[in-house]
Amino acid sequence: MSGTAAAIGAQIRLRRTQRGMSAAELARRAGLGKATLSSLEAGTGNPTIETLEAVALALHIPLTDLLTRDTDAGPVHLPSTPAAADGPTRELLRRIGSGHSLELWRLRVPPHTDLDGVPHAPGTVEHLLVAAGEITAGPDDDPRLLGPGDLLAFAGDRPHRYRTGDAPADVTVVIASPVAG
Repeated sequence: MSGTAAAIGAQIRLRRTQRGMSAAELARRAGLGKATLSSLEAGTGNPTIETLEAVALALHIPLTDLLTRDTDAGPVHLPSTPAAADGPTRELLRRIGSGHSLELWRLRVPPHTDLDGVPHAPGTVEHLLVAAGEITAGPDDDPRLLGPGDLLAFAGDRPHRYRTGDAPADVTVVIASPVAG
């Protein structure tokens, strides 16, 4: 099994399950046999571009979404870094690819508050940048304690939460949602 075939298979399986679609239904919609789809998802198939295009169309996603190797690597946590003492400091914190709709929010959470995040559309990623205070945030199964300057990016299409302790938190939230094709 090649790394490319495995990555494509993982993307097909991820996108199919995000849509609540059975393998049989995806195979039917794409005009493929169930065994062919099974081998693609297992990473043992050797699909043509036409086959991948049929799968992408059936999933209502761009073909390039199947060719990405960026499956969910889990939360990305970038701790704050000190600023340079002798001039401006610029840091690229996160690049968000094309094909996304972006929303920029300011979230101010009072002390001793526990908020459940509502899962967004499949493929959505939330990016949190803490301006002030401390907040424990992220996926329910992997929350992170964040302080001023910390960045956290995580899959926003899963259950997630935000929780403050004794102090309020001021957080910039960028929600990147895939644009429907």
